[in-house]
Parts: sequence; structure tokens; C-alpha cells
Amino acid sequence: MKEKRAISRVVFSAKSVVVVCDTQERYFVDVRNVSPLGMGIKMPPDTPDLIGKSIIIVAETLIMYAEVIRQEKNSDGTFTVGINAKKFTEDVLEFLFERLKFDDAK
Repeated sequence: MKEKRAISRVVFSAKSVVVVCDTQERYFVDVRNVSPLGMGIKMPPDTPDLIGKSIIIVAETLIMYAEVIRQEKNSDGTFTVGINAKKFTEDVLEFLFERLKFDDAK
């Protein structure tokens, strides 16, 4: 039986931040598209090679833990990066919540 469903990316333009998990480096980026399994991102010219790196990306109301699978240089010096989502592990969630601070609701 042939699968008829497909997961495709949809346009989702958002100013975002990428944090590289092992170095804590942060990059301000533009998300271009999104799917339940990944995103397409435009990153600044000074971005190092991130292929195979684990990242956390915060894009407006989305937080995704992912692996960089593609990084292509654009004519303007920026990079287009493709990522695949990964399931949050207990360690990654602990890391995130240790650094989040919530104001007391009043």
C-alpha cells in the first residue's frame, strides 16, 4: 500500500535565535519555512560549519531541538541551513528549564 500523506514545509517567516548545544554560541537568524520535522533557516555570514551539530532554535512560539543536516552559502554571504527535528531528551529539557526564569504571577 502506497503512503498518500506527505509532510511538507510551509512558509513561516520569523526572527529567531539558534543556540549551538555544545558551545552555547548564539546566532540571530531568519526562519523561512517550517514542518513538524524541521525548518529552513537563513543564517549570518559569520556562521561556522554546523553540519551534524545539535542546536536549539527558538522561533516566536516554537522551540525545536534539532540537528543541522545541510548548510549552503548564498550569493550574499549568508547561509541557508536545513535542520531535522530531534526528540527532546531529559538532559536537554533540564538544561532549558534551569535557564528559564519565570516572573511570579500577581
